[in-house]
Amino acid sequence: MNIHAIRAIYRFEMARTFRTLMQSIASPVLSTSLYFVVFGAAIGSRMGEVDGVSYGAFIIPGLIMLSLLNESISNAAFGIYMPKWAGTIYELLSAPVSYVEVVIGYVGAAATKSIVLGLLILVTARFFVAYHIEHPFWMIGFLVLTAVTFSLFGFIIGLWADDFQKLQVVPLMIMTPLTFLGGSFYSISMLPPIWQKITLFNPVVYLVSGFRWSFYGKADVDVVVSAGMTLGFMALCLIAVWWIFRTGWKLKA
Repeated sequence: MNIHAIRAIYRFEMARTFRTLMQSIASPVLSTSLYFVVFGAAIGSRMGEVDGVSYGAFIIPGLIMLSLLNESISNAAFGIYMPKWAGTIYELLSAPVSYVEVVIGYVGAAATKSIVLGLLILVTARFFVAYHIEHPFWMIGFLVLTAVTFSLFGFIIGLWADDFQKLQVVPLMIMTPLTFLGGSFYSISMLPPIWQKITLFNPVVYLVSGFRWSFYGKADVDVVVSAGMTLGFMALCLIAVWWIFRTGWKLKA
C-alpha cells in the first residue's frame, strides 16, 4: 500500500476544499439553516409531534441526509472528473499507484468533506431546534457509512460523465427527489398503505430511517435492515469501481 500516494491525493483534494470554503461548506450549511428556520422554528412550532418527536427535531436527520448525499456525490464526482477533463488522469494512471490507492485518496477526501459538513449542520441545528441523540455511536456510524458509500457512487459518476452537465444530472434529477420522497420530512407510516409499500423501493428511505433511529429510537424500517441495505449498496459500488479500472471503461478512451 503506497501511503504517500494516498496522502498526496487526499491532501490535494482537501486543499481544493479549503480554497472554496464558501461553496463547499458555507453554502450547504446556510441552505440547510433556511430549512430549519422555515420548517423547524416557523412551521414546526405550529405542527404536532411525529412519532412522539417535535416536527422541528424530527426533520433534522432527513435534512442532514439531504445535504450529505448530494455533497458526497458532487465532491467525489467533481474530484475525479477534473483530472479527466484536464487530461492529467493519464499521468495518474501511468504512475506507480494502484487503483485501490486512487479510490482511497479521492473517496476518502470526499467522504471527509461530507462528514465535516454533516457535523456542522448538526451543530447549526442546535441554534434553531432542540434535539437529542439516543445512540451517538450508531449516529456516527451511519454518518460515516453513508458518506463513504455515496462518495464511491459519486466517484463512479465522475468516471462516467463526459461533460459538466452530466455531473449534475444524478444529484439534481435523481438523488434530490428520492431524498424528499424518502421520509426526510415525514414518516412513511403517514402514507396510505399502498404508498408505504411503494416507498420501500426507494433506497434513501433506509438511510433516513436508520439515521433517524440513532437520534430518537424511532424508525420506519428496522435499523439492521437499514444498515444492511447501505452496506449492500457499498458492495455494488466497490464492484463497479473494480470493473471500471479492470476494463478501463471511460478511462482509456
